[in-house]
Amino acid sequence: MAKKATGKAKGERRSSDRRKGDRRKGDRRSSGKARRGSQAGEAFVALLQSPLVADLVAVAATAALAALAQEGFGKSGAPAGERAGKAVKRAGKAAADAVGRRLTEEIAEIKQAAKAAKAAAKG
Repeated sequence: MAKKATGKAKGERRSSDRRKGDRRKGDRRSSGKARRGSQAGEAFVALLQSPLVADLVAVAATAALAALAQEGFGKSGAPAGERAGKAVKRAGKAAADAVGRRLTEEIAEIKQAAKAAKAAAKG
């Protein structure tokens, strides 16, 4: 059995539509959220283009490749899929550890530079 059509006809407006007017959420072009979103986007792009991020990506990739090479490809024993999964896990852990060490070094350098600048300002 077909349902009775209760929708409004094309071009017809309901009284609730008239009360709302033509203002909708998307019509506010200069809202604060839009500006904050674009600033956050620009900051994110600037972060991705920074030398530190490029260095961290390089460190992570190098560590992951080294872990994969260490695992070896000609080992027998476990099925190939199982070996590959474990190798990828180890590569990910090695990459994360390398990035952690590099960030720790960077933070230590920043702290040392800040202490030196503070001592120079005093004396």
